[in-house]
Amino acid sequence: MKLGVITDGISRDFAHALSVMDEFGLDYAELQFLWDKEVGGLNTDERRHALELVKKHNKTVSCISRHVFAGMPMTTKPGDDLHVKHMDGLKRCIEMAHEFDCKTVRIMSGKKEMILWGLHGAEHWNVAKGAWDALPPLIAPAVELAKAEDVTLVVETGNGTMINSCWTARKLIDDLDAKDTLKILWDPANNCWAHETAWPDGYEIMKGGYLGHVHIKDVHADTPKATLEVRPMCEGQLADQFQPMADAMRADGYDGVISYESVYHPGDGNFEAGFRQCIGKFIEIYG
Repeated sequence: MKLGVITDGISRDFAHALSVMDEFGLDYAELQFLWDKEVGGLNTDERRHALELVKKHNKTVSCISRHVFAGMPMTTKPGDDLHVKHMDGLKRCIEMAHEFDCKTVRIMSGKKEMILWGLHGAEHWNVAKGAWDALPPLIAPAVELAKAEDVTLVVETGNGTMINSCWTARKLIDDLDAKDTLKILWDPANNCWAHETAWPDGYEIMKGGYLGHVHIKDVHADTPKATLEVRPMCEGQLADQFQPMADAMRADGYDGVISYESVYHPGDGNFEAGFRQCIGKFIEIYG
């Protein structure tokens, strides 16, 4: 399968991150932070230099991954200043995607409201009324822009975002009737907080053309204690699910990219050391 990494998980020094990718034979670079800037914030010279490095190291850019719509309250309306700011960031990312010959751009989905639907009284007392209904109109302009620009958007199943499971991601895509343009960026470790089992539950929900990109890491989520621990590959909640996930994607002919998300460090803040500790197991399972 097509394996890569989110480069700033190794280092924000882009040239160094690409050199480390070379060591491990990883071909697909996902771009999120380069040097001191998030994608969508680089100037012309910085983008030109980054593209020169991509070509020098013979990499393919798999996804332009800005945190578009992250943190946006569900009281935001389309056309509000905050929404326009995020849309402008998305436009810059799409421009960068064209420059880097990349067809995939990530978005997020706004600040999470915990309970979106309810029954037998919960719909009256517990539901964040109107929160879900506010989401599709905020995402719809992004879908239309992506369609016009001939790129695919992938909405991440994220922590602290409205889309925090494969189920909610598929519902958003269906509500927008946008399966040709909007896909799921599946981060099964993030979904642990929502108690959605990656395989077979989450994976089965995405069948039929919903899956567009994958992030892999391992975690232990303790929701009652509001605590998340990133763990080495196969030492967290997903230890027994990584292999069947990989087998299912192979069997179904998944042709997108699987990015290792290097957010583990061994206790000293050294994320490159965490990457080196985990990447062999990632390649063994998904390679």
